[in-house]
Amino acid sequence: MKSDMRNEIKAYIVRQGMTMQEVVDVLSDVYSWSDSVSNLSNKLQRESLRYKEAVQLADVLGYDIQWVRRKTD
Repeated sequence: MKSDMRNEIKAYIVRQGMTMQEVVDVLSDVYSWSDSVSNLSNKLQRESLRYKEAVQLADVLGYDIQWVRRKTD
């Protein structure tokens, strides 16, 4: 479902006690992202977030993205 990624990322933002505006402000300061909440919101809505952007977003939220090999039966 298209909104799964968006909802998951928004949940991480809420868990960190941050607003979208606060996240965008930090992304703008640290990684020179656009300071527009609508820009991030549109990327999440369209599922057009690049991997590099996902890593930067995770960093701002205090997370690391890890690749974990799936267990096979």
